[in-house]
Amino acid sequence: MKLFSKEQIYEGDKLTTERQNISSTDLMERAGTQIFNWIHMRMQGAQVPIHVFCGIGNNGGDGLVLARHLITHGYNVVTYIVNYSNKRSKDFLINYERIKNVTKDWPKMMTSVADFPQIHQDDIIVDAVFGIGLNRSLDDWVQELFQKFRASKAFTLSIDIPSGLYTDKAVDNKNAAVYSNYTLSFQSPKLVFFLPETARFTEQWEVLDIGIDRDYLMQTETESELISKFEVLPLYQPRDKFAHKGDFGHALIIGGSRGKIGAVNLASKACLSSGAGLVTAYVPNCGYDSLQSSLPEAMVITDKDENHITDISFNIDPNVIGIGVGMGTDDITIKAFEAFLKKNKKQLVIDADGINIISKKKSLLKLLPTRTIITPHPKELERLVGKWTDDFDKLSKVRSLSIKYDIIIVIKGANTITVYKDKQYVNTTGNPGMATAGTGDVLTGVITGMMAQGYEPIPATLFGVYLHGRSADISLEDHGYQSLLASHIIDTLGEAYIDLFKKPEAPTEGEQQQEE
Repeated sequence: MKLFSKEQIYEGDKLTTERQNISSTDLMERAGTQIFNWIHMRMQGAQVPIHVFCGIGNNGGDGLVLARHLITHGYNVVTYIVNYSNKRSKDFLINYERIKNVTKDWPKMMTSVADFPQIHQDDIIVDAVFGIGLNRSLDDWVQELFQKFRASKAFTLSIDIPSGLYTDKAVDNKNAAVYSNYTLSFQSPKLVFFLPETARFTEQWEVLDIGIDRDYLMQTETESELISKFEVLPLYQPRDKFAHKGDFGHALIIGGSRGKIGAVNLASKACLSSGAGLVTAYVPNCGYDSLQSSLPEAMVITDKDENHITDISFNIDPNVIGIGVGMGTDDITIKAFEAFLKKNKKQLVIDADGINIISKKKSLLKLLPTRTIITPHPKELERLVGKWTDDFDKLSKVRSLSIKYDIIIVIKGANTITVYKDKQYVNTTGNPGMATAGTGDVLTGVITGMMAQGYEPIPATLFGVYLHGRSADISLEDHGYQSLLASHIIDTLGEAYIDLFKKPEAPTEGEQQQEE
């Protein structure tokens, strides 16, 4: 799913009115009606007090359309105008006049704290104050209104985007934005729904189709995409009946040090479980016995040193190499890693201490093959690109690094984001149970395994990240957040593959009747 920028959304609206021969007011009517349909289907006329707070721009106009339909369908609704400026959009004014035709209770004008209404916990708040076009700091009284929303604990529904959020930069003040329980986003979600600092402003979101021109939606390239099952499924490479292990590549996992051989074990097992035909682990000599006994499917090569990686040399010809997990950053290991990069010609997946070594010696970035995949967690990323002021600054720094060295960077987190040059892909799978030791090692193994099978670097990364998170979601059903282990994720990778081809379950008879 494409995540359109603010400018692209405006362009899509403009083209839609031209190509469909409708006015911007008609498009607003369509949007507001879709919101009403969403609410009406769930409330079925229930007389819960609904407070619709409208700004004086187009987002407020959407709110006025909604309020008008709620009134004509007999809902218990009160409409407010948050009058923060003397400027009004044309479509807002048209819908302000229209709502006067259906009720004697005109929208209540708000200009200060004195105009705030009483809101009870069991009420519903509809936030239609600011949309994606916000370009100003908020007046103090408007900020206090948003804080009142939150303090009331009433269910808060935002139209298109929680008021106070921008689409392309961080919020100025965490108290100057609405905290929504649910956001109904027109045509596509917004990138800010997935970034750590701004995702907190909406608990859930849903996309409403308001009929934006299909050709525009299909043909427009976006900087950001949302990766779900429907985007991953076309990437899947089916297996031929007569295929053998040689058809699915040979992966080499390099890493480990005394006390951290488990990282290589996890990565190697994940690599095999993701579909690699052969996996060899390269570890210090101290890891030989544990790997041979705990993972009999893998082959093992040992370094001459007992406890560390000191000289990376092997006589096999792998298709791809995953390196860095549990490797440590001792001086002798750093020298071995640099020497390896100077002679290596294979595709690489670099994680953990491989990234930390590069962070210590940035000149090593020049030695990376094109489209090398690196998978840092937040602290490793900070060591690599430096401190950032906010999530948008972080993305900017990562894009610059990706462009400069032609590498793929996986920003691990609640919504893992894969960045390649000017393109960023937001993953939709995974859960807080993954915040435990070893899950990053598993991801390294999964992506390396995808590469071994012949997936190109970008598809391998997107598929691997999705599969890793989906497997964790499946494991969660049996283990819960606190008890989820990295090895559980490996155990359910097969179920994650099978899940790709499962059709959604048909609704029960009761659910069908409710929808009707």
